[in-house]
Amino acid sequence: MKSTNHTAVSKFLLLGLTDYPARQPLIFSLFLFMYLVPILRNLLIILAVSSDPHLHSPMYFFLSNLSFTDICISTTTIPKMLANIQAQDQSISYTGCLTQNDFVLVFGGLENCLLAVMAYDCYVAICHPLR
Repeated sequence: MKSTNHTAVSKFLLLGLTDYPARQPLIFSLFLFMYLVPILRNLLIILAVSSDPHLHSPMYFFLSNLSFTDICISTTTIPKMLANIQAQDQSISYTGCLTQNDFVLVFGGLENCLLAVMAYDCYVAICHPLR
């Protein structure tokens, strides 16, 4: 009879920021600031595009969608990291890690598609201006 080694992974430990508990509030506030500034900037872009009728053109429509995908990419990973820093628990479940990875890949692919469509829109506007 063969004996095999079976190991079940249920959590990943996220290590590497700092081992000193006194630096945790500084790291938390730094990452919170780095999270909130792009979120607020992108929300202002979306609000400006949706509220001004002069900005209802395809370029600004794509720009607001790009801002939305940027918000989604930031929101998939950074809140969990902030919660881990605040709770002094540096672990993430296996399914949580896979879920975060899937969302980052989906929103990253969506952002790349939006950038490609924006580039094509610019190409059409320059090369074929009367269409």
